[in-house]
Amino acid sequence: MISLAGRDILHAWGKFVFTGIGLGLLIGATLTMAGVYRGMVDDARALLDNSHADLWVVQQDTLGPYAEPSSVADDAYRRILATPGVAQAANVTYLTMQVRTGGGDVRALVVGVVPDGPGRPGQPPRLVAGRHLVADHYEAVADVSSGLRLGESVQIRRHRYTVVGLTRRMVSSSGDPMLFIPLRDAQQAQFQKDSDAIVQQRRRTLANPLTNPPGTPGVASAVLASQQDNRFVNAVLVRLAPGFSADQVAEPIRRWQRLQVYTRPQMEAILVGKLIATSARQIAMFMVILAIVSAAIVAFIIYSLTMGKIREIAVLKLIGTANRTIAMMILQQALALGLIGFAVGKVVATFWAPLFPKHVLLETGDAGLGLVAVLVICALASILAIRAALKVDPAEAIDG
Repeated sequence: MISLAGRDILHAWGKFVFTGIGLGLLIGATLTMAGVYRGMVDDARALLDNSHADLWVVQQDTLGPYAEPSSVADDAYRRILATPGVAQAANVTYLTMQVRTGGGDVRALVVGVVPDGPGRPGQPPRLVAGRHLVADHYEAVADVSSGLRLGESVQIRRHRYTVVGLTRRMVSSSGDPMLFIPLRDAQQAQFQKDSDAIVQQRRRTLANPLTNPPGTPGVASAVLASQQDNRFVNAVLVRLAPGFSADQVAEPIRRWQRLQVYTRPQMEAILVGKLIATSARQIAMFMVILAIVSAAIVAFIIYSLTMGKIREIAVLKLIGTANRTIAMMILQQALALGLIGFAVGKVVATFWAPLFPKHVLLETGDAGLGLVAVLVICALASILAIRAALKVDPAEAIDG
């Protein structure tokens, strides 16, 4: 049996191969977008894993500390420690900002932790170089993706910090590298007013007798207000004692301390289902568009190749070849184009994924689904060419 698909591919192999490469670049872009989404989910889960927390205690009626702002009194951890089933409780602050370095600036998630070494919730679990925080001020531990090096100085607000340790895969849900500094410094950076704000507060206090009772110095009241603003954290991270469930410990904290408590599944649902949901929908829309464009390319090229061999198809019909055989030949050609495109796409996606500034996670399962989708798209795209081939009149084989 003559293989019309193989013969035509060999006859026009250049056009076929270059079309497959172009299709492969589109498929590679689609696989990369799927990898971007998987990377965002992996970053979110890494954020939760690296916090070493079983419960997240945040401000009531908020989705904090990652999806919404949250303010909790910094002495609340003492009451939480007294709750049955709580093994450890640690204050933590989170602030996404541009950190100034010697070579420019870098966007980072600045995390405030108590400098008492690893093992407590919120602390970086492992280092690839240097040491953990030990001083109460002006030390930092940075993720290697920030580009910072040991001994390098970074500026956060009005103070400079020396990088004493480096960690890996400590990133925010959006892929920004983490920068750990002592909790007191982080509270000042996030909550405390600067000098100009205190001066403005003093003027407003002096101008308003309702907020400045007789005998209360305006400067002192403004400074006191600034200090009170500094007595907050974004969350309290809790580790459970053996034998206690998360819901069992969370309920009394919610009821008696009037705070919101999230378990690990609840916090993961917030990060994946709410924080990156819009980005996921946007990525899905781009993938749909790329799938439509890929289908259009395959349909056009297969239709063009089919119309270019009308006489050959007419000869096959004239000698009694069944329509089913002709349709299978065209389908095989479309599937071969899809396989070439997928192979090219998988290779280019693997090579350019590490070049992206954020984490791109290419999963084998996504590649398998992508292969099935490509073959289905190519099969559907061949329908137009098959219908055109089946309408060919055998008499065209003998027309002069």
